[in-house]
Amino acid sequence: MINNVKQNNVVEWTFQSEKSYSEPFHEIRFEAVVTGPDGKERRLPGFWAGKGQWKLRYSSSQIGEHQFRTVCSDENDLGLHGQSGRVQIEPYNGDNPLYKHGAVRASDCRSYLKHEDGTPFFWLADTWWMSLTKRLQWPEDFKWLTQDRVEKGFTAIQLVAGLYPDMAPFDERGAAEGGQAWETDFQRINPAFFDTADAKIEWLVESGLMPCMVACWGYYLDFAGKENIKKHWEYLVARYGAYPVVWCIAGEATMPYYQWDSFSDSDLKKPYVERLRKEWTEIANFIGSIDPFQRALTIHPTEYGHDMVEDASVLDLDMLQTGHSGILTVGNTVRKVRDSVAREPKTPVINSEVCYEGIGGTSFQEVQRMLFWNCMLNGACGHTYGANGIWQVNDEKQPYGASPTGIAWGHTFWKEAAQLPGSRQVGIGKKLLENYRWWEFQPHPEWVNPVLEETDVYSRVYAAGITGEVRVIYAPMHLAFSGVTVRELEDVIPYRAYAFDPATADVYDMGRIQVNKDGTWSSGRLKIFQDWVLVIERIQ
Repeated sequence: MINNVKQNNVVEWTFQSEKSYSEPFHEIRFEAVVTGPDGKERRLPGFWAGKGQWKLRYSSSQIGEHQFRTVCSDENDLGLHGQSGRVQIEPYNGDNPLYKHGAVRASDCRSYLKHEDGTPFFWLADTWWMSLTKRLQWPEDFKWLTQDRVEKGFTAIQLVAGLYPDMAPFDERGAAEGGQAWETDFQRINPAFFDTADAKIEWLVESGLMPCMVACWGYYLDFAGKENIKKHWEYLVARYGAYPVVWCIAGEATMPYYQWDSFSDSDLKKPYVERLRKEWTEIANFIGSIDPFQRALTIHPTEYGHDMVEDASVLDLDMLQTGHSGILTVGNTVRKVRDSVAREPKTPVINSEVCYEGIGGTSFQEVQRMLFWNCMLNGACGHTYGANGIWQVNDEKQPYGASPTGIAWGHTFWKEAAQLPGSRQVGIGKKLLENYRWWEFQPHPEWVNPVLEETDVYSRVYAAGITGEVRVIYAPMHLAFSGVTVRELEDVIPYRAYAFDPATADVYDMGRIQVNKDGTWSSGRLKIFQDWVLVIERIQ
């Protein structure tokens, strides 16, 4: 067999077993040895597609002919063992960044993310934890939400691959059209669950949205066991590794199940957390050993991703979770971002969960803007947004319902939540930053009036940019009256300034600025009593 496929697009091969197995998922190991045009070999895992059917999925950025031969643990099954074929990888000339530039990984300087070809990747993710369930129906609902996020400038989607948060295993709310991801008591994987997931994942990639796939929530290590979680990861790598995904080892990785009240006892919690940190590190190394595509690897935390594992060097991206208490969360968010950015060895930093818009009747657009800009100007290489109602997929007539804690997080219909203004406004922020070499930005607190950390968050100003070229400053609303004083400006460099409305993208040109002898310049009062982004850029 021979196929032709464009760079970074997925080609699929299907094989039929000639023998009958009582437990094919457990009895058979099926893979292929792929040889690229450069002569290098790599082992490509296959996956069980149900009954006697097995599949391989492959992609590459390397132009030329790639050959494969299949290897089955049962060498007498000639439907699976000893099959061969070729694929011709051709240049891709379209505009989809995931096909044009390839998958995403940490940059060489490890302060931002880049595509395989070195092009910087701006992570602006939305949170769709339960989007592979049937509550976000395929194709109408899923395609509608995808298009909405593409139009607003999002580049990634965080979702969970079958073993969900906020519910016990095998809760009906976790089912897709084909049932649960695993059969009862974790006897075996259920390929039918992933059939609809295939269409959804492929649609995200076709739309230019990178899936960040979370295998499970942390407490599934206890419900399913480590070996089954490894099996789950083997399946995900085989089924989705050929797509330009980022792997997330687990969500809230060291958090015990919600109703385990005994874990409030610190003497019990400490050894539990230590065990999970050890096991997640082992699983991270396991994923790296079986993934022929070497996709970027991260973990979703209770606070810091690097604290979820024993060895943080296994992570390509340090995810954070900084709280859901509205404006009260902002100060804690800045501290955590700064702590993570300052860590050595350096790792790109993303706040992967903070203040879902509308949660608890708080955290609306002004908080979303403040969180986005404060994270970006303190060294994060992107941002993750979330809307309460989308992450759990609240149906219009039947909301998600109660968490295992007994409390519901809110009943906002997911489509209504999708139209909350914060999602558009974080996209506006990304669009402004993309006018500059944002990946070279460094935080510069010395560029603005120093503010004590204890100061009200409405008075804190943050700045970042490229020395001698551009400065981007976020000014909360209280500074609309007093203006912003910018410091350490080079008086030999001609600068212009403009005020950018982070809610509407309106621009108010201030023209060329006059730097004082002490290297300062004051913006004066701003147009409207609200938050502003002040940009000072070199006149070319």
